[in-house]
Amino acid sequence: MLANGFLGNGDAVMRASRDVSKLSAWKAGAKGEASVGTYADAAKWADTIVLAVKGSAAESVIDLAGPANLAGKVVIDTTNPIGDAPPQGGVIQYFTAANESLMERLQKKAPNAKFVKAFNSVGSAFMVKPPFKSKPAMFICGNDAGAKQAVSGLLEGWGWQAVDMGGVEVARPIEALCQLWCAPGFLKNDWKHAFAWLTE
Repeated sequence: MLANGFLGNGDAVMRASRDVSKLSAWKAGAKGEASVGTYADAAKWADTIVLAVKGSAAESVIDLAGPANLAGKVVIDTTNPIGDAPPQGGVIQYFTAANESLMERLQKKAPNAKFVKAFNSVGSAFMVKPPFKSKPAMFICGNDAGAKQAVSGLLEGWGWQAVDMGGVEVARPIEALCQLWCAPGFLKNDWKHAFAWLTE
């Protein structure tokens, strides 16, 4: 969804995989300047990188991309630390501890990358131009102000209210929003919602 959203904006996109052949059908059907490559290829090529992989694979993908290739680049981190155990009472289980986040682990692996947490608290069908009755909020965090400003601009252009919550440590509660977002889905089969941010 995000790759097609960027293509729709007129951006060039390279999708990456351990097995590049799995992306051949996407490349053939993509509208715009689309290419495919390995994680290292994409990390070297891109100015802005979107990390959209299973949470349990995220750390190994950073290794494969190469922390040096990510240095100085904005990395939009969409991942959540979802474990393999089934939900309990509608709550998905995480493999991280309460006082850490997956994004903090990733930032430590690539300390010179400009990680910004975003897009982790809504389903992929609603990430680009969300069709809700009112403007939904996307909570973001990260240590680099310029990177967060760039991601906020992208979010606003796609119809979100970008809400900057602070540094990388705030990824802890932001990642937990995925658990909250998923609960109505598992309990009521309701997956068509998003969060809002109201101020005085």
